[in-house]
Amino acid sequence: MKNNEVKNENLRISRSNEVKPEIKKVKKQETEKKEYKIKDYVVYPKHGVGQITEFKKINIGGIDVETYVLKFEKDKADGMIPVNKQSHLRPLATINQVNKSISILKSKPKIKRSMWSRRAQEYEAKISSGKIYELAEVVRDLNKGDDLMVDQSYSERQLFEKAYERILSEFKIVMNVSLEDTQKKLDKALKRNLEGQNKTESSSTQPKLSEPEISENDTIPETEE
Repeated sequence: MKNNEVKNENLRISRSNEVKPEIKKVKKQETEKKEYKIKDYVVYPKHGVGQITEFKKINIGGIDVETYVLKFEKDKADGMIPVNKQSHLRPLATINQVNKSISILKSKPKIKRSMWSRRAQEYEAKISSGKIYELAEVVRDLNKGDDLMVDQSYSERQLFEKAYERILSEFKIVMNVSLEDTQKKLDKALKRNLEGQNKTESSSTQPKLSEPEISENDTIPETEE
């Protein structure tokens, strides 16, 4: 009898020491309504204009996260941003905002009398903000126009080109015109490449002798608007 009692006690002890397997639940990202749709163009301050190509769920640290997949045509690269971080994105500028930005480009530069390193940081911060008016200010302040006598450092040119490319790509989509026409509009506001533009305009106004004149009997097909 005593042996049986000892055996029973041993059994009871072993049962009390059993470790129950932990059931791990896959945590999900808090649901948040998507503000943007596939094929929408958005501005991601770190990289500029991108297009949403798909929605994708990825696992980060054991948490399922829903993301936007962005394609950046300029850099030929893709990126991801979680839906719950979509406040970092902004929609494209409106046509009114583009017009105001062009007015900024035409205005007089506002250059502070401070060390270049300090100003460079401020310009970089404006570019990284992704705000259209601040981008326009950087382009305006660093624009040297057609003045080849003005000395411009490598870092100045880099910042100018970075801001110029950002604003160019956004204007192109908003105005729905070709890259070349967008660049002409920007350069005109900045008074850049005026000599080249004037040559193009003057050559286009001269009659082309090789083209035959159209008689009254000839019909011109109507173009679709």
